[in-house]
Amino acid sequence: MSPLENRPLRQWWIEGNLAGLMSAGVLLWRGRRDAHAAAGAINAPSHWVWGRKALRRNSVDLRHTLLGLAIHQASSLFWAGAYRWLLGARPAPARVVGGALAVSALAAVVDLKVVPERLTPGFERRLSGPSLSLVYLGFAAGLALGAAAAAPRGRVACRGEATQSGTRGTA
Repeated sequence: MSPLENRPLRQWWIEGNLAGLMSAGVLLWRGRRDAHAAAGAINAPSHWVWGRKALRRNSVDLRHTLLGLAIHQASSLFWAGAYRWLLGARPAPARVVGGALAVSALAAVVDLKVVPERLTPGFERRLSGPSLSLVYLGFAAGLALGAAAAAPRGRVACRGEATQSGTRGTA
């Protein structure tokens, strides 16, 4: 059995990667708008390895862009693990959305207020406050859409709605 045949692992993988890709898309969009350099916000997490100079890197290159994207995706998978744990096996739709918003808010607080400066995402130095909010909302949307996409058919049921097995949901 491959690791992605394990349902919770597969769900986590889809949720984390979709959340990372959606928030990376927002980073590119808002980086271009706020800093006039789309790649600048994606490059910023590479400051973990390359130091403060990486925070000023605007162009696409393997050293900063690939590493920044890899750090961003790894962080997304980390937070998706917390999200998967919070959801459990049969989440109600409200829990899918509420959990995504809660985990995204927690990630924002940890990323921007709790960790030492060297471990912040770095893009907070390139983007405006409203743009940062959009990045974390994009992340939440990716988690929720990933949960919907990865949910086994017939497993998520609203109150009174029958699943494929014929049982009724209680959410």
